[in-house]
Amino acid sequence: MHDDRLLVEARLERAVRQFVQPARYGARVPLALSVWHVPGEPVPVDQALQAAYEPFTTGTEWGKPWSTSWFRLTGRVPEEWAGRRVEAVIDPGFTGDGPGFQAEGLLYDAAGVPLKGIHPRNRHLTLGAPASGGEPVHLLLEAAANPAVLHGFEPTHLGDVLTAGDAPIYRFRAADLAVLDEEVWQLGLDIEVLSELMHELPMDRARRHEVLRALEDMLDALDLHDVSGTAPAARAALTDVLSRPASASAHRVFATGHAHIDSAWLWPLRETVRKASRTFANVTALAADYPELVFSCSQAQQYAWVKEHQPHIWERIRKAVRDGNWAPVGSMWVESDANMPGGEALARQLVHGKRFFAEELDTETEEVWLPDSFGYTAAFPQLAKLAGIRWFLTQKLTWNQSNRMPHHTFWWEGIDGTRVFTHFPPVDTYNSQLHGRELAHAERNFADKGRATRSLVPFGWGDGGGGPTRDMLEKARRLRSLEGSPRVTVGTPSAFFAAAEEEYGPQAPVWSGELYLELHRATYTTQAKTKQGNRRSEHALREAELWCATAAVRDPSYAYPYDALDRLWKTVLLHQFHDILPGSSIAWVHREARETYARVLAEVEEITAAAVTALGSAGGPGSTSGEGRSVFNASPYARTEVVGDGLVTVPGLGSAPVPDTADESVRAQQVGDTHVLENSRLRVTVDARGLLTSVRDLRADREVLSGPGNLLQLHPDHPNAWDAWDIDRHYRRRHTDLTDVESVELVADGPLLAAVRVTRTFGTSRITQEIRLAAAGRRVDVVTDVDWQESEKVLKAAFPLDVHAERSTAEIQFGHVHRPTHANTSWDAARFEICAHRWIRVAEEGYGVAVLNDSTYGHDVTRTPHADGLGTTVRLTLLRAPHSPDPETDLGQHRFSYALSPGGDVVHAVAEGLALNLPLRVAEGPVVAPLVQVDHPGVTVESVKLAEDRSGDVVVRLYESRGGRARATLSAGFPVARAEVTDLLERPLHDSDLAIELRPFQILTLRLRPE
Repeated sequence: MHDDRLLVEARLERAVRQFVQPARYGARVPLALSVWHVPGEPVPVDQALQAAYEPFTTGTEWGKPWSTSWFRLTGRVPEEWAGRRVEAVIDPGFTGDGPGFQAEGLLYDAAGVPLKGIHPRNRHLTLGAPASGGEPVHLLLEAAANPAVLHGFEPTHLGDVLTAGDAPIYRFRAADLAVLDEEVWQLGLDIEVLSELMHELPMDRARRHEVLRALEDMLDALDLHDVSGTAPAARAALTDVLSRPASASAHRVFATGHAHIDSAWLWPLRETVRKASRTFANVTALAADYPELVFSCSQAQQYAWVKEHQPHIWERIRKAVRDGNWAPVGSMWVESDANMPGGEALARQLVHGKRFFAEELDTETEEVWLPDSFGYTAAFPQLAKLAGIRWFLTQKLTWNQSNRMPHHTFWWEGIDGTRVFTHFPPVDTYNSQLHGRELAHAERNFADKGRATRSLVPFGWGDGGGGPTRDMLEKARRLRSLEGSPRVTVGTPSAFFAAAEEEYGPQAPVWSGELYLELHRATYTTQAKTKQGNRRSEHALREAELWCATAAVRDPSYAYPYDALDRLWKTVLLHQFHDILPGSSIAWVHREARETYARVLAEVEEITAAAVTALGSAGGPGSTSGEGRSVFNASPYARTEVVGDGLVTVPGLGSAPVPDTADESVRAQQVGDTHVLENSRLRVTVDARGLLTSVRDLRADREVLSGPGNLLQLHPDHPNAWDAWDIDRHYRRRHTDLTDVESVELVADGPLLAAVRVTRTFGTSRITQEIRLAAAGRRVDVVTDVDWQESEKVLKAAFPLDVHAERSTAEIQFGHVHRPTHANTSWDAARFEICAHRWIRVAEEGYGVAVLNDSTYGHDVTRTPHADGLGTTVRLTLLRAPHSPDPETDLGQHRFSYALSPGGDVVHAVAEGLALNLPLRVAEGPVVAPLVQVDHPGVTVESVKLAEDRSGDVVVRLYESRGGRARATLSAGFPVARAEVTDLLERPLHDSDLAIELRPFQILTLRLRPE
């Protein structure tokens, strides 16, 4: 046979594009339009129903960026259409095929009831098959003029309503009533499925050529000038090849409907409220026609928005859950970043998410669902188990630049040894269209063939929302069992996970430690004020809960602020979404985030101050009476610090009197151009360039530095793509050491504080740093003020340490991880930028040094030869200046602190990190004894609060922080009637006494019932 394959394929492509697709709608009549342009922010439908509308015609421009226009659409079904499937088909000016990144709309009926969203791949609203013609049509379209922002990472001012301008960006193309020719539509889907399958089959497979010839026969049966009349005959020519069943060994795909909706990204939070409403309206409408549909939807926050703003859609969701068409998944408040949220915050993501799904939808979710976050902390498996979660899903590690993950289905082992059954869908997308290419890739790519036979495919338009479409579900029906293709079953993630675990669980491999994403490493740094707002809000809420719980136990008249704390926590959790906290959203998002964090911190401060005031009048067991001022310590570790005119030692989680004397001091002297600061522990030398030339640990009698410390280094920062997200290795090839100095001056010379102020200018930026050493202090603090005006630069602070370290140790949630300081393997080399929380430590046998921070997450650690051996350089990544999607990222004023803490062990690093992030509080009133205490230094109290059920029980969450076993006793500052160990949701697991044993990094939640 002559090879005319390419000719047949070209014939097919033109026939479909030019004749079959346009013939899906056989007849059209236009709808009449009128419009009301909303003068400001979006309004509810009730207000739109009362507005004054003006005539509008298709072809007219509309929609300045981020504006909303309401369109009335009116018409009448022609008499001759009786009994035929009539649809409203709308194109408000779509600019491409990508839903969620351009004009979007939600259709309502004349009474204001939401019906369905529209987007470029889902433009229709089915009106039914009227028994008789002439029926009136009255619709209302809420159209959002959202601009497309991300164009090759070019800077744009479209990312903020304040800078986007007023020029219309869309032209309304069409609003019609149309008759759907179902035979033509179905023919198009038959062709699509077979053509996609054919192109994935090998050339030497007979099946490929059988499909080709069947498609050729179909074309012969199809009259391109009478597609509607000949579509049945054309479909008949495909019946045989569509009915051939899949082989017994075909890969099994569990397909679940999905619509990953970023809670903010290239749009503000307020627009996500509407994106969720549009998508959820689509899905609930689709379920009426496709009873097999299962839609998997995460992020309790988005459900809560829809419940508040769209009660009709909310009730449809509740029905879909009951009917089995809708599967709440994910167990979290939002799909958060999984590196930077603190331990308690990550626990609260699970607590608030699972509680919402249980209380509102009567669903106990069993999986963590994070397809798009930028790497995953090794604390997650234990947190998942403690929340009653069995399974974990992500997709993002398929984006790795250097190394391919060796498994798709495996047990993920956390730092404490807990394992969770985990799946990476080998389809390599969470927005599948059930395209033949995607399914074939899933089967070829699946790493666990031979032992496992199935994988998950989330299908539907996503990122900007949209969800599954009727075309996708039609394709799924054809792909249930089709020769040459994986078998496709539409179902729930839980059904997939249960089947996969039963089949493969006993033999599945184990991956131990963090799931590090070899991409998007700059998200540890970008938008520094967003990260700082998160860090400070987390710690402020931790402190507020502690003093509120203490006040509630000590003073029966004090009202614990349950509602306010719940609301504030949820606000912070929302802003941990994986495009907000990482700094990868448009300017509008981060501008609002800064404003929100300021409000959160102000309100939390009011709550904390009121609790401390209540404590001042309540007293209680162990408290002192009398007037005066006290120093409150929200850290679980006792600490000695300068307060006012003296030194004070404050117990962990308690308070002490404000001191007026000190038995230790610090002194400063100037020798030529050099300043020397010294206390009983450290001697610090600052040279004429403002650099640390020596930090001597007096008790260990050793030099800490191997070169100039606190050396600021400026690198060019031009990643290959993904400006806000990425820092690529080549940035290291060039840098400038910022050694020029404007001034170096002694600004405090003891006896309680010594400090040298260093001022530098570079480019158009200015930085002022105070290098501080306090009496009795065990660390050198660097308090930094920056006016940052750089463009596409990254600022690092380097500490070359005379420590021979094989690995670095970085704090993560509820523990720490070790990472090699070498680059022996491609896996090691890929970790050239790493995430740490409050501290990172490097050590050799017998000695270590920690670098602390109060709001920085990005670091790098390298091995550094010097004259006397091999040292280790720790650098903090302080600021960046990418141009996309926010062209003015990080420009402006910043204030933050970091510190060098020599000589301590891990417990010391934990305590000093907490001290830097939880400043002492001075308030009027008597000394207050701690509500709880632990007698083991390796056991760290993470949070103290009242139980969420408002019973008055005290909940204490603690963990083993050294990486070893610990036996400890918890002491309560109140009579305890009963103690229970609970899960994260404070549900009892078993009774306990207050003597506890913890394995390495174990998290324990105790519930104490006061007598």
